[in-house]
Amino acid sequence: MTTLIIAIMFPFIAAAIIPFLYKYVRRIHVGWFALFVSTALFIYFAQFIPTIASGDVITLTLNWIPSYGINITSYLDGLSLTFSLLISGIGALVILYSIYYLSSKESLGHFYTYLMLFMGAMLGVVTSDNMLVLYVFWELTSISSFLLIAFWYQRKRSRDGAKKSLLITVTGGIAMLVGFIMLGQMAGTWSIREVIGNVSSFNDHYLFIAAMILVLLGAFTKSAQFPFHIWLPDAMEAPTPVSAYLHSATMVKAGIYLVARFTPVFGGEATWFWAVTGVGLFTLFWGSFNAVRQIDLKALLAYSTISQLGIIMSMFGIGSAALNLGYSTESVAFTSASFAALFHLVNHSTFKGALFMVVGIVDHSVGTRDIRRLGGLITLMPVTFSIALIGSLSMAGLPPFNGFLSKEMFFMAVVNISEAGFFALETWGILLPIVAWVASVFTFVYSAIIVVKTFLGPYQEEKLEHPAHEPKPGMLVSPIILALLVIGVFFFPNIIGKNLITPAMSGIFPTLAAEGVELGESIYAWHGFELELFMTIGVVLLGLALFYTRKYWTGVYRLFPEKWSINVFYGFILDQIEEKSTGFTNSYMTQNLRDYLVYIYLFFIISIGGMLLYTGAYQFELPTNAAISNFELITALVMMSAAIAILFAKSRLTAILLNSILGFGVAIFFVLFRAPDLALTQTIVESVTTVLFLAAYYFLPEWKKEDAPKKTRNTNLVISICVGVVFTVVALMVQSGKTFESISKFFENSYELAGGKNMVNSILGDFRALDTMLEVVVLLIAGIGVYVFIKLKNNNKEGEQYEDK
Repeated sequence: MTTLIIAIMFPFIAAAIIPFLYKYVRRIHVGWFALFVSTALFIYFAQFIPTIASGDVITLTLNWIPSYGINITSYLDGLSLTFSLLISGIGALVILYSIYYLSSKESLGHFYTYLMLFMGAMLGVVTSDNMLVLYVFWELTSISSFLLIAFWYQRKRSRDGAKKSLLITVTGGIAMLVGFIMLGQMAGTWSIREVIGNVSSFNDHYLFIAAMILVLLGAFTKSAQFPFHIWLPDAMEAPTPVSAYLHSATMVKAGIYLVARFTPVFGGEATWFWAVTGVGLFTLFWGSFNAVRQIDLKALLAYSTISQLGIIMSMFGIGSAALNLGYSTESVAFTSASFAALFHLVNHSTFKGALFMVVGIVDHSVGTRDIRRLGGLITLMPVTFSIALIGSLSMAGLPPFNGFLSKEMFFMAVVNISEAGFFALETWGILLPIVAWVASVFTFVYSAIIVVKTFLGPYQEEKLEHPAHEPKPGMLVSPIILALLVIGVFFFPNIIGKNLITPAMSGIFPTLAAEGVELGESIYAWHGFELELFMTIGVVLLGLALFYTRKYWTGVYRLFPEKWSINVFYGFILDQIEEKSTGFTNSYMTQNLRDYLVYIYLFFIISIGGMLLYTGAYQFELPTNAAISNFELITALVMMSAAIAILFAKSRLTAILLNSILGFGVAIFFVLFRAPDLALTQTIVESVTTVLFLAAYYFLPEWKKEDAPKKTRNTNLVISICVGVVFTVVALMVQSGKTFESISKFFENSYELAGGKNMVNSILGDFRALDTMLEVVVLLIAGIGVYVFIKLKNNNKEGEQYEDK
């Protein structure tokens, strides 16, 4: 269906239109156009729910670079449809919220352009079947999120947060690309579906585990898994709509999607199981543990997001164990973990999106997010309090909210996997439910902090920048819708379970689905008096105790001083890189032309000359060369004399004229070798450059004789002789020993291949068309740079004139 490609490109088209709308259609808020785009996309993808639920998939392929097997293949199955609906649906609610949240004085044209770019990139990630195309969209999400995080670029912390997120996620993306290349070479295809179908033929390849680790690095960095989680709290410097969209519903879920999509490839390996499960569980604990110590509401939500992403990641790791069992009834116990992961992914997008919007409302209304200054807002902001209560209780895993359902399934999964007898779980498996339970206790504590410290207790108006009040009704619409979804999913969970999550399971376990394993299941709020229920009761009781006694035990955080944190280590690494690179650069960037030439020539001598000596390839036969005519000999002697005479020239004029002799001598050689086109070109270029040299050097001072030390002159002499010898040897070798047939025979057929009678023009215009186009692009970029400098100069002059007035 061609409409699928159009839908993915729709946000990019909107991103190109929005700047013009913002500039020329000022009467209508540009956010309404962005809202139309995201809403239309949500409706478009929603129409595929019945088709995908019935087991069908939607595919479309556009040729891009077919000779290398790189095509734009869009693939819509249950997994990609679930993510597409989250990207477009949550995006629509965030855009509606941002229309009322952002001031009209902001650069809204830039904001919605970046947002559309990000939305299109995320849709491209989750619908791409080609790994290299997926990577292109993947890095585009990093670039667009960088622009969104740095939207308030006037603030240093916004710039630093954007830079940190870009460095970490792009570095992980490059590692992922290397993993993709390894997979492509092993499987002989770039198609993810074909890789999954042929995995049994290369899963014993020596590069298989390396590719797995590299792909996981991409997933872990993007989804803020430990120790790469440090970028997410700093990214909270972005406007709240950005946080609600990128860091709760979309960008951080890209890594989750990658793990889910490649589970059929790597899921049967113990390395995959322990890496995904172990990193996920530790991230869950570390995020929840650090969320409790935060005093900024957005920072608290940032660490809570890290924690919740750890839950989802660990459940996908647990679910991958099913591939080790194959077709069996026991495998169903582990596939349910992946089912729970997908369910919690949807649930987390609803309650965390609502909570981010609540924090934005509080900050917008009272001017602070510091919980030490907040309190008593329940009577002044009752609607906001209700939304916060629903979102927080869902995040804590309490009924009647959707987070309770997926958290119970999480507890069930870690209990089941701890009883398994493979992957060394019989010894280490008992740690999984313990870590999960302890982290859930801290989750309850920070959920209670959000509600109690913000809305209950005394109202401290003297510490607030503005008196507390409810925001405009338009700002409340989006979080209210999300809060209603939180409750609605609890009472009607199987609508999502049967129509979205069950089809998505077939994308994670395609082989099990083909073998007839039941991947879907019914979701119930009551499972009887099972262990997971008692774990929930324990979470509530211990969580309440820790919340009300936190002043007695929060001293434990002093055991983790800031100076030993990963953030400090990250800053230290950056400082060292900058310091060492600056020192290294200064060691060779001496502003002395002679030094630069020495480096270049020494590298040439060592690399080329050394290789010739090492391989013994410096062989040539002079008798096999053509005879040298008198005209050629005379021209060569004239050029040699001119080159030597330049060294003794006492004025620039003399040097320029001698140098032009070299250029015109080359033109004569072109004539002698019957290349009139090249001779004409060389003559024109040499004439123009000679005139330009004369015009430019007229304004320079007199040429003074260089007074260099004897050691420097001797060094220059040795280097120049060595360069000349190496060049001469290489030229003689190339002329004498032809290992391959000359490529000139291919170009001789230029008329049939390119329709051009002039071979040189055909090479430049057709055979080197891409190279020529890139050269033109370079000139265009340079021209844009010059234009910008001219504009800046003019603006500075205007500013100076204004100041004078």
